[in-house]
Amino acid sequence: MKRALLVACLLLGLLCSATGQPDALQEERFTISGYLKDATSGEELLYASVYEPSTKAGTTTNLYGFYSLTLPAGTYELTFTYIGYQATVKTVTLRANIELNVDMQPAAAVLEEVVVTDKKADHSVQQVAMSRLDVPIEEIKKLPSLLGEPDVIKTIQTLPGVASAGEGTSAFFVRGGSADQNLILIDEAPVYDVSHLFGLFSVFNADIIKSAELYKGGIPAKYGGRLSSLLEVTTRDGNAKQFAASGGIGLLAAKLTLEAPIVEDKASFIVAGRRSYADVYMKNSEQFDGTAVSFHDLNAKANWKANNKNRFFLSAYSGRDIWQFNDDFKMDWGNNTATFRWNHLFNERLFSNLTLIYSDFDYALHDKDPVDGFLWEANQREASVKEDISYFVTPEFTLKFGYQGIYRRFTPGKITSNGEESIFKSTSLQKQFALDHALYLGAEHQVTDRLSLEYGLRYSLFQNIGEGTIYEYEDPEDNVDIVIRDSTTYGNFETIKSFHNPEPRFAARYLLDKQSSVKVSYNRMVQYVHLISNSTVPIPFATWAPSSPYLDPQKADQFAVGYFRNFQDNMFEFSVEAYYKKSKDLTEFADNAELFFNRHLATEFRQGESESYGMEFYLRKSKGNLTGFGSYTLAKATMEVPGVNKDESFPANHDRRHNLNLALAYELSPRWSLGANFTYATGRPITLPAGKYDFDGYQVNLYSSRNGYRLPDFHRLDLSATYEPKKNEDRRWQNSFVVGVYNAYNRQNPWTIYTRTKQDDDGNIIGDGTEKEARMVYLFGALPYFSWNFKF
Repeated sequence: MKRALLVACLLLGLLCSATGQPDALQEERFTISGYLKDATSGEELLYASVYEPSTKAGTTTNLYGFYSLTLPAGTYELTFTYIGYQATVKTVTLRANIELNVDMQPAAAVLEEVVVTDKKADHSVQQVAMSRLDVPIEEIKKLPSLLGEPDVIKTIQTLPGVASAGEGTSAFFVRGGSADQNLILIDEAPVYDVSHLFGLFSVFNADIIKSAELYKGGIPAKYGGRLSSLLEVTTRDGNAKQFAASGGIGLLAAKLTLEAPIVEDKASFIVAGRRSYADVYMKNSEQFDGTAVSFHDLNAKANWKANNKNRFFLSAYSGRDIWQFNDDFKMDWGNNTATFRWNHLFNERLFSNLTLIYSDFDYALHDKDPVDGFLWEANQREASVKEDISYFVTPEFTLKFGYQGIYRRFTPGKITSNGEESIFKSTSLQKQFALDHALYLGAEHQVTDRLSLEYGLRYSLFQNIGEGTIYEYEDPEDNVDIVIRDSTTYGNFETIKSFHNPEPRFAARYLLDKQSSVKVSYNRMVQYVHLISNSTVPIPFATWAPSSPYLDPQKADQFAVGYFRNFQDNMFEFSVEAYYKKSKDLTEFADNAELFFNRHLATEFRQGESESYGMEFYLRKSKGNLTGFGSYTLAKATMEVPGVNKDESFPANHDRRHNLNLALAYELSPRWSLGANFTYATGRPITLPAGKYDFDGYQVNLYSSRNGYRLPDFHRLDLSATYEPKKNEDRRWQNSFVVGVYNAYNRQNPWTIYTRTKQDDDGNIIGDGTEKEARMVYLFGALPYFSWNFKF
């Protein structure tokens, strides 16, 4: 509490110094505000730049396309810029507050001699935020993609400081953190599993995405709930000018997007759907013997602009994977989210966003055998309300504050028998419940022309609540001979245990010159929900649990420093960042833990510390026929957990010493473009038997130290070519053809390793059956693909 008060006092002092002005500067000032939009579709433009050169005052639009700039009375020329759009200049005379909405023309709609300006070509140097990367959607579509489907997650896995969890999953690790430490949002709603077809695709359809931003550090006080990163995906609002459609057909899946105005320039909708059809091939092939896999997802969004002060949005996502093995076994999982948002402008400088959010992730396993079979179901569900307010005090100072409240319900497992003949009885594990609250206050503060700050404080309160029964164990860490000393039963919404934590945030940028800057950041993050899985590879069949009497919240402190520089008129963007992250109370499990349907799971919990540090290098070329980026990360992540690995430190599951990625696109001609991706990563740690011993006549594996071995290094090359037929200037129709190959040189990258009794090539056991051998499992060899895409 003393630390929290100290941080609060420091923050208050900074706020006072920022808002206080000498009397000589108290001249009459007025505010110009409004929205920036795409002139052809009516879509709001996020993070576009607004600049007034004579005063050097400027701002950017927020996540909803709104801007506000306060200036002394007078006449000004405002310049509006955004990547891929023609720069727009407006002359305004300020004698009172003004509303000015600006429609910006896309590059394709302007003459060749017009220079298209970036949202701010040197934004990586100028912005205060570090460890934050925009994922350019249009550039993603030019790069090779698995089976021709552009994928935001696959691109994120190539960024500095990010490591792929491996083939077979869309999970990723950020700066030494595990996959469950990433907060992934779609229209502000959390998504708990982002994989389709075990990682062949992600849940994000690129055709409906407006923006995607990844925060690896320096996370604003507005966000919390995870330790390592934030991925914020925002979907498009829908064309408010005219009907439009786009779609594509590939080897495994097809997609279609429809959008149109409901009332022109006032209300619009967009609907996007995808479905795989691998199950159609597999069901009609004797080779698969009744096995089939499929996925589908659907995005929908509608918005209504009542007036310039009130805008309403309703969006939803639903996706599902289904794996059918003959008629005997079936497993499926999926996400469902819904978001209602109300943007309200109290006045020209006070902007509000009220959001209602629902999210549900569930999975099911169904063995249909009448005797040995059962239906297993589990889910994680939450509903929340969030209020975010932005107060544009001056061009140099913006205040942001708000509240979020979340109700969580955890259903860890329910078994339903297949009937009277089944050996299983219908039963279920105890549900768990929680309330999650957070208040935050943050500021964006331009102190001088060279020095800018972002600072704030988030204060979180988490309550593990009833209904439920908590057991008191003789020894909470004895997971073999469990002795229950006592138990306490709690009623609905009765508090079982509460946790509260201050989470300070700070970032600073100092301009060395017009082309370069140095930045520093610090953030404390707290995570109150825990993934219950001891798999080294993220899989969808895992449950979550709240912080509780036997499970403390996870906490992380991260420091980062970086140097940023642009070259050759902002053609090249370079950065190098170093970070250090110390985490404590990380959730691990006892050696040989039993997590499946364990009523006394609390005895398996172990919590420890983690240390991770590294350096990240990033070079991006944004102009010319050849564009793309390269990244390299040198990093280390270790863990130390009492009661695990003989209390000795061991490599974290997500430790990757080296990560190298190259992503290049080349415009060969107006119709042909080529793309290439190359990735290399150190093999992930794994625990394997190091020997065996005899116990009462049984051969028992003797395991190595935790994560004592590594899989072979991972590397892969992907290639693609895109052909766009000549456009008919009188028609809106556009289409393109994409051919490529995933894993061009057929590298056999191991997914995992398992041990078995040694066998010959025909499957016959060798010797007396006591000798073991390690076997690698590979997922994908070289995969050629073709897709056709269209829009009008």
